[in-house]
Formats: sequence, C-alpha cells, structure tokens
Amino acid sequence: MKKVLIASTLVLAGAMTGCSSLNTSAPSLPLTGTVHSDVKADIEVGEKITGQASVTQLFGLLTLGDSKKYADGVAYGVGSSGGALPLPIGGAALVDKVKSAAAYNAVTESGADVIIAPRYTVEQNGYGFFGTIDVTVEGYKGTIKSIK
Repeated sequence: MKKVLIASTLVLAGAMTGCSSLNTSAPSLPLTGTVHSDVKADIEVGEKITGQASVTQLFGLLTLGDSKKYADGVAYGVGSSGGALPLPIGGAALVDKVKSAAAYNAVTESGADVIIAPRYTVEQNGYGFFGTIDVTVEGYKGTIKSIK
C-alpha cells in the first residue's frame, strides 16, 4: 500500500508541474531596410490593429482550437518561432501556424490589406500532458491604394 501511495504521489506531482515561455518578436530589419522591386505600391498607413489566435494540444498529438483560416505569404524570418521553451507541442511549425492565424484575424477584423510593422507576442505553456500556444499580433493597418 505504501508503494502505491508513493507512486501515485509521484505521478500526481509530475502531472501538476508545468512550464511556460513568452516570446515577443521585433522586426529583424530596421524600418529603414531597402527592398528592390519594379513594382511600386501606394500604401496608406492607418490605425493600430491587433489579432489573436490560440491552440491547445493534448499528448502532443490532438490539436484543439485550431483555426481553419490563415494568412498566406507571411515570412517570420530565421528562428522566428522562438520561445525559450522546447515544448513537445507541435514545435515550430505549429507556432508559425498560430502566428499565421493571428495575422489573418488582424487583417480580416480591421479590413486591412497588409500589416505594417507587425509584432508577434507568443506565449507557450506546457503542463505535462497538454500545452497551449497563444499568439497576439500588433501592427498598423495598411491599405493598398494603387500598384504601379
């Protein structure tokens, strides 16, 4: 009986432990970065916009709260998925997917064409058998007026 009590106490203690990580991104290039292209776009910069998305993953396999809509063509840069915590929940691909869902939500809710100077805040929490990833993107509403 004593062995069962000790074993169940250890299992309960392991299940109750958790860890978390918070990562806030900053643009990898200063705003004075240059891009060479023959295409010229006239973009009107508007008010500040935000978007949020989150996902919960059980046992590293079952994903709950997963969005079905994502912003395509969003590049996050090398090592952008970040987070100091190597969680077993989905890895970098899942973090980028949640970032893309947050960007989609920001663009559709505000009516923007692009997000100007986006900043992603990624919060990862692991609790043994399940974990969560919460992403918030903040930036400015960009509306394309013309493309030449």
